[in-house]
Amino acid sequence: MQKYFLFANPSFIEGMARILDLGTTLSEYNTSLTPEQADHEAMSSDWKAVASDLKAAMAEHERRLTSQG
Repeated sequence: MQKYFLFANPSFIEGMARILDLGTTLSEYNTSLTPEQADHEAMSSDWKAVASDLKAAMAEHERRLTSQG
């Protein structure tokens, strides 16, 4: 699952270089061909995160039920 689709994900070295980048010339963000594609990717990422959270919550609930019985 690709998190933070629309945000930059710099390496440690890039992060260190950004400290000195006063003109924000190093800022690079993920781009999409169209706004619709960006929306689709963002919505897809959001729903995948919701599904992951639900799956984790259900597994925790199941674990608690089986440990009580």
